[in-house]
Amino acid sequence: MEELPRVLQQLWGFEARSRPGPKPAFHISDIARAAIKLADAGGLAAVSMSKVAAELGFTTMSLYRYVDAKDDLYVVMLEHAFAEPPPLDPERGWRDQVTAWATAFRDGLREHPWILQIPIVDPPLSPNQLAWMEAGLAAFDGTPLSPQDKLSAMLLVNIYIRGTAQLTANMRTEPDEVREADQLYTQRLTMLATPDRFPGIAATLEQPEDDVYAGDFDAAEFGFGLDTVLDGIQSRIDRLTA
Repeated sequence: MEELPRVLQQLWGFEARSRPGPKPAFHISDIARAAIKLADAGGLAAVSMSKVAAELGFTTMSLYRYVDAKDDLYVVMLEHAFAEPPPLDPERGWRDQVTAWATAFRDGLREHPWILQIPIVDPPLSPNQLAWMEAGLAAFDGTPLSPQDKLSAMLLVNIYIRGTAQLTANMRTEPDEVREADQLYTQRLTMLATPDRFPGIAATLEQPEDDVYAGDFDAAEFGFGLDTVLDGIQSRIDRLTA
C-alpha cells in the first residue's frame, strides 16, 4: 500500500496490519476526537499539532508518528466528524433519498461549522467520505441518469449544501437573537430600499404580515433551495425519459 499516504493507510486499517514494532500508544481515532474537540470549542484556528498532542497528553513529536502534517490531521478530522452516512430507504423515490442525504450532510456542517474552513485540495479517499459519496450516488439508482450524470447531480447538491451552510455559519443561532436581528434588518432595509430605487427589494417588504415565515428561516430557505435544485435534476431525468 505504498501508493497510499500513511494517513489513509491508517484510516483504512492497512498500516495497522503490516507495521512492525511496539503497539501504538493511541489510535488515529483518538487524534481525531482530540482535534474535533478543539475545533468545536475554538474553530479550526484552535487546532494545531502541538495543541492536539497536549490534549492527548503526549509530545508533538509523538503525534508525528501518526500524521505527517496538518493536512493529514484535517483528513482524520473530516473522517470522524461526519462518521457514516444515514441509511437510505431504497423503496423511497430518488428525491426523498437525496433529501434525507442532503439534510444529514447539512446537519453535520451545522454541528461542526469549522468543516467549511478546511480547504478542499484533494477528492475524498477516506472510508466514511467514500461511504457518503456512494450513498449519494445510490440515491439516484432507478433513474435514467448515467453514472457520470449521477456524480454531477450529487456534486451539485453537495455544492448547494456547502454554499448555504457557508452563508449561515457565522449567523446568530439563538431564536431570540435571530428574531431581533431580522426585525432590525427589516427596519433598516425599509428605510434604505425605497420603491423608486429598489422596487424588487421593496416588494418583498410589502407582503402581508401573515405571509412572513415565522419559523426556522434557515431551514425554510434550505428547503426551498434544495427543492429548486432537485427540480432541475428532475427536469433532466424527464428529458431522458421523454
